Amino acid sequence: MDLDLRRLRYFVTVADELHFGRAAAKLYISQPALSKQIRKLEDQLGGRLLERDSRHVTLTAHGHRVLSDAREMIALATRIGEQPIESGTVRIAHIFELQTSRIVADAFAAAYPGVQLVERSLDSLRQLDALLDKRLDVAILRVTAAMVARNPTGWQFHRLRLEPMLLVGRPGDPPKASVSLFERPVEVFADTPASGLYNAHGDYLTTFERATGMSMRWLGNPGTFGHCSAAVHRATDAGYILEFESYAARYAESGIPIHHPAELQPYYPWCIAWRDEPHSAAVANFLRIAEHTARQHHWHLPPHHPAKPWVPPDDPTDSSQAVAATTAPRPRP
Repeated sequence: MDLDLRRLRYFVTVADELHFGRAAAKLYISQPALSKQIRKLEDQLGGRLLERDSRHVTLTAHGHRVLSDAREMIALATRIGEQPIESGTVRIAHIFELQTSRIVADAFAAAYPGVQLVERSLDSLRQLDALLDKRLDVAILRVTAAMVARNPTGWQFHRLRLEPMLLVGRPGDPPKASVSLFERPVEVFADTPASGLYNAHGDYLTTFERATGMSMRWLGNPGTFGHCSAAVHRATDAGYILEFESYAARYAESGIPIHHPAELQPYYPWCIAWRDEPHSAAVANFLRIAEHTARQHHWHLPPHHPAKPWVPPDDPTDSSQAVAATTAPRPRP
């Protein structure tokens, strides 16, 4: 039987908290998603692990037995992850086809061709979990206030890039330097909080939605650029896709116009993170190359645009690097 270590961690957290809401908050996932994963684990193990009613959560006899084994398995996985790895290896991850981590990886590979890069695909939350579990050496991700609250020690991070978010039009739209956030419906390729797949990207979009007063269309997360592009080309109604500059540039290459928002320029804060412990020369060099690449591409200071810059007001990166949080003014009718 192949047990999902993540589900075991979820079960142990619920068993420790005896409360699904608190456990979900600690794990930074939605409560429905947590309940779904626990049910899948119960189905796999062939019996109920927890008894639940509207006020209480308790362990079943089967749950008590599984809990002891689950703790041992997690401890064993942690010990295995702590084994020293070859100093000539750096383990990183990418988030879909977004370019920040790839640009850094390319620069590092060019500077240190003898060091092996082991690359995976993980979203921000899973990258942090993998970093703390010693399955990654470096993470390039979006850090949220909730992630810091959940994991206050054991790692360090700082802002690597402020990536502009742009508005992607429809095929055949006229070119414009900027368009209003309120001119057409604004759509996003992301999962809603109720989907069970909500993540750090969704958290960013929810915060921006509240700041602007918009009600965006959430289209789900098709993942790769190819799927996103196909959805844009299939669209028959008017709208703008709020998209990373990394993807927006690729839409522009295919002839679809891209625009800066007129009222407010949102920036997506990418961070680089590492464990708070001594690391190999290869990891130290990767961190140094990442910082050099950020300076070379002017990632720390966003380019000047007429619209006021915006990042989430609770962004936990260094306040000296922060961009003021601003509310978008609606155009007058």
